[in-house]
Amino acid sequence: MRRYAPKDNVQAKPYYTDRFWVAPQVPRSAVGDDEVFAADLAAIKAKFEVAEAYIQVEQMVVYIKPEDNYGVLELLRDELGYTQLSEVSAIDWLADKGQFEVFYQMLSMTKRKRLRVKMFIGETEAVNSVEKLFRSADWSEREMYDMFGIKLNNHPYPKRILMPDDWEGWPLRKTYPLQGDEFAAWYEVDKIFGKEARDIIGPELRDPAEVNRYDTKRFARLGHEVPYGADLSEGETKTDLDYQEEGGVFLIEKLHEEKSVVIDDRDR
Repeated sequence: MRRYAPKDNVQAKPYYTDRFWVAPQVPRSAVGDDEVFAADLAAIKAKFEVAEAYIQVEQMVVYIKPEDNYGVLELLRDELGYTQLSEVSAIDWLADKGQFEVFYQMLSMTKRKRLRVKMFIGETEAVNSVEKLFRSADWSEREMYDMFGIKLNNHPYPKRILMPDDWEGWPLRKTYPLQGDEFAAWYEVDKIFGKEARDIIGPELRDPAEVNRYDTKRFARLGHEVPYGADLSEGETKTDLDYQEEGGVFLIEKLHEEKSVVIDDRDR
């Protein structure tokens, strides 16, 4: 786990330049230094194989075999008091190890302890869903599949959750282009207008540093609305912005752009 560092003024100074850079690790300590964690680890080792275990940032990290993930989490929930699963996700180590690192973040309210269960799987391996143990895993596991392409065994609805069902590629893999690939550049154009309109419309603009209100077919033209397909060769008339629908809200004065004020004083 990385130690948290304030990211003030990140736009003025790049703090992350290598996409495969690994942050320095914070110090680790032996599990035996904490009586509660030592007892929990002994209970896990009594039933399952543990590859490695240590304490880091006041929580125990345990590496297990991937086929044991359901059983280990069931043990943590039913016998050791870790009744909350707050996060499920993965880390892409494909370039370095050819594997994903899947982790489960557990919380025990009675012990006031956090425990992280980790395991390594191959690129084409599937993991057992823990949705039947923790309903909170439902969407998190779907997101893990959606972003990394990690398949799930026995999940009730193993579909994408953020990207469209017909999306190609896995956006959080380190090999995925930061501004999307060719499929991403043409996805909405092909979907809305058809591939035959590519030469007319052009690809989507995906430069994160550019906000362009005159994109492709002018989808974003707030304040400059014109009929679809209108001739703009001689310019356009600016439309005043109204911040409420016609008729407004009862007892609330309608707001207009010309009456709005931009506050520059942050301490005001």
